[in-house]
Amino acid sequence: MRYRRRLRSRIIISFALFGLGLTALFAAATIYMRTRLEDQLVNSTLERELRHFVEFKRDNPDPSAPWTMSLYQAQIVRAGRTATVPLAWQKYDSGIYDIEDVGREGKLRPFKLAVYKDADYWAYLWFDVSTQKLGERQLVVAIAAAVCAFALLSLLIGFWLSARVMSPVADLARRVRAMSRSGKPELLHSHFANDEVGQLAEALDDYSTRLTEMVQRDREFNADVSHELRTPLAVIASTTELLQAAPDLTDKPRERLKRIERAVRQCSELIDALLLLSRRERQAPTDGETTDVVKVVDQVVDSQRPHIGNKPVEVRVDIDEPLAVPAPSSVVSVALSNLIGNAFKYTPAGEVIITVGHGRVSVEDTGPGIAPEDAEKLFERGVRGTKVGKGGGLGLAIVRRLCELYGWKVSLAPRPQGGATATLEFTAR
Repeated sequence: MRYRRRLRSRIIISFALFGLGLTALFAAATIYMRTRLEDQLVNSTLERELRHFVEFKRDNPDPSAPWTMSLYQAQIVRAGRTATVPLAWQKYDSGIYDIEDVGREGKLRPFKLAVYKDADYWAYLWFDVSTQKLGERQLVVAIAAAVCAFALLSLLIGFWLSARVMSPVADLARRVRAMSRSGKPELLHSHFANDEVGQLAEALDDYSTRLTEMVQRDREFNADVSHELRTPLAVIASTTELLQAAPDLTDKPRERLKRIERAVRQCSELIDALLLLSRRERQAPTDGETTDVVKVVDQVVDSQRPHIGNKPVEVRVDIDEPLAVPAPSSVVSVALSNLIGNAFKYTPAGEVIITVGHGRVSVEDTGPGIAPEDAEKLFERGVRGTKVGKGGGLGLAIVRRLCELYGWKVSLAPRPQGGATATLEFTAR
């Protein structure tokens, strides 16, 4: 099953990521524009001041002519005279350069150097930008703190908004769970406004109503059918019992009457099991009844033996230990009848071994066997094995549903020496 976050978590995360991304983008744009504009401003100012300085020296060649600047320092020499110019500066042509120099404190100090060169003069104007760099770092720290604050605020707003947005959905889910636990349908749309959640509640009400009506019709139909079937079965059973009491009855008719009696009992057990499945209960009732599995196995083998007929098949029942399960005998009988009956029907020759003990019943046969990949599919409704004859594919599906109701486990597997093995484990729920 693919994992997905809860809807509220996705709303919170989306809102937080949106706020964080938007704030970070705004902060990055602010820093970039501030740095770019400031750099352009300093560069243009340096170039302008340097040209003014050169023009001033052209007009006032006297070294004592006053030229004062509070932010900038300047030096001018005759072209080619580099005695008073630092050696590192002489390689630069006219332009603006970002360089570093060791200050009085012994630390590298960033500054901008403006260079002007013509045939008469070389001029240098430099500006200490350490204060500017410090301001940039402080701005970055402040904006980073603002980004974190806005991200936290976005997260808190996301929690608050998600709780407001998801409250109707959470209320609907809570009511549906309560209705599922109680098993009593309740109309939901009256508790919600006429919005998307209200429309969903109305759709659930419509589905629940139709499903309840369908289940009710199914239960009534099963009850009616079981009542109508029990009447003729009771007549057949009583008539068979009277015929068997006749003193002049020969052995062959008596055996046929016993077969009719077993078939009637089997039909009654099947009706009980189907009625139990139709109730759709979460846990099957036992009413304190305990069934002797060994006794049921003997009865099922006797009732299913006609499926063997004249085939050369040997039936062996091995009892490792007594086994009793808290369930109606009719349910155990239906489950074992399908497993043992299939082994009798689809074994042309060889043997069928039924083993009882250790909390399970296993049925081994020497029939055509099954493919390992088909073992689980055979319990699906309407699915039959590829190596068997006619059939509706319903018997094993009924066994699986009974096992789910009582917490048992049924499985099929190919037998190593040929054939198949069916196992019914009476595991406690």
